[in-house]
Amino acid sequence: MGKKKVRSLYIHLISDATGTTLQGLARACLAQFDHIDPVERFWPLVRTEKQLERAIEDIADYPGPVLYTLMEAAMRRKLERKCKVLQVPCMAVMDPIIKGLSSYLEQVPAGIPGLQHALDDAYFRRVDAVDFALSYDDGQNLDGIEEADVILTGVSRTSKTPTCIFLARRGIKAANVPYVPGVPFPEKLVQMKDSLIVGLTESPERLVGLRRTRLKSDENEKKFRDSTYLDPEKVQAEIHEARRFFTKNGWPVIDVTRRSVEETSAEIQMLLQKRRNYDGR
Repeated sequence: MGKKKVRSLYIHLISDATGTTLQGLARACLAQFDHIDPVERFWPLVRTEKQLERAIEDIADYPGPVLYTLMEAAMRRKLERKCKVLQVPCMAVMDPIIKGLSSYLEQVPAGIPGLQHALDDAYFRRVDAVDFALSYDDGQNLDGIEEADVILTGVSRTSKTPTCIFLARRGIKAANVPYVPGVPFPEKLVQMKDSLIVGLTESPERLVGLRRTRLKSDENEKKFRDSTYLDPEKVQAEIHEARRFFTKNGWPVIDVTRRSVEETSAEIQMLLQKRRNYDGR
């Protein structure tokens, strides 16, 4: 049986806001289909007739499904009419969610473009959280770390920093402190009870691969090549030591070997939710 041919697919993403939610949703859906090579035609911040016309002209030039998040009724009708003429599917991806919420809340949605990006308290919480993550990255600062919602720890290259930044973009104050074998872990953190501390771990094989990749561009690669940093047996012992330490302190452990940063962050958010429910916060 021959190999199935890969099909090229133009997909048009049209949003009256930044479009990041739309992009994420589209990619999650496309991942469910094999043998396609999707090409995104991305149109964010579409808020005028002229901007919409440019997007419609592009759909005509590169026919393909259209996913949109437009709130203005006239622009929605125009886009749907044009797509019908062009014989391409046109889907308002937020409609089922908004309709369901509207019915439950017994409210009519505001219909204001980009409302989710308003400069409200949530926005400033996200900005503060990003500043916090950068200030408390890699254990560079412990003064005030008790303000963290969550503190991540783990051996080198366990995705601590990107996970903290991802959490910060959701308004969660996240810090990270490396676990270094043979070096005393900060007693201040061991004694802390208010912040959630999570240990991240990884398989030795993947960890060695990540470290080797990181060192390829490092001028000191030769120095590290024969060091314990890349020795599989030493790395395995390092991971086991860290895991034992996390378990001893009663900290939850997440194995990030087969997880994306988004998946790890989702589990951490669940841990935070459980902790807050338990504490009554």
